[in-house]
Amino acid sequence: MDEIKPMLIVGLGNPGTRYERTRHNVGFMALDVLAEPDADWRSEHKALVVKIQLKTQNSKLKTILAKPQTFMNLSGQAVQALMAFYKIPLENLIVIHDDVDLHLGDVREKVGGGSAGHNGIRSIDASVGNNYRRIRLGVGRPEKQEGIFSFFNFRPVSTADWVLGKFSDDELKKINPVLANLAGMIG
Repeated sequence: MDEIKPMLIVGLGNPGTRYERTRHNVGFMALDVLAEPDADWRSEHKALVVKIQLKTQNSKLKTILAKPQTFMNLSGQAVQALMAFYKIPLENLIVIHDDVDLHLGDVREKVGGGSAGHNGIRSIDASVGNNYRRIRLGVGRPEKQEGIFSFFNFRPVSTADWVLGKFSDDELKKINPVLANLAGMIG
């Protein structure tokens, strides 16, 4: 009888306190919700890792949660190392990441596809292929300034600056319930 391989759930983000609560770190935030509050995160294969039993509708899944510590653009290094060490098949990989093309709090799931300009996804695709589950969490785009004085005060916010910016308290109120419901999507 074949051994059931664990799930590897990777939340994308950047390491360090400087990036806490940023839109780009919503993947890390999701894993913090999936793990127990007192989870014992350990450094393994260029990532912080914790092993849990993820409760689904019908069972419990042996699951490895991982936060790559390589910075976003090199996330594939950690994912590839973890998959090789734990012998995780590609179909057991789930990556949770931010998506500026979705409104704040919207969630979409897909298997495969392109990176849509997301450097963390691009790195993982280059390292392990692209045929894995992705849970995309909407962080939206900056609002355009409107009104008569907007022409004089308008400074466009780059996508990089937007995703590296911190969630406002109002945005957190909208995203936190979404994160709390993620376990139901995974099972």
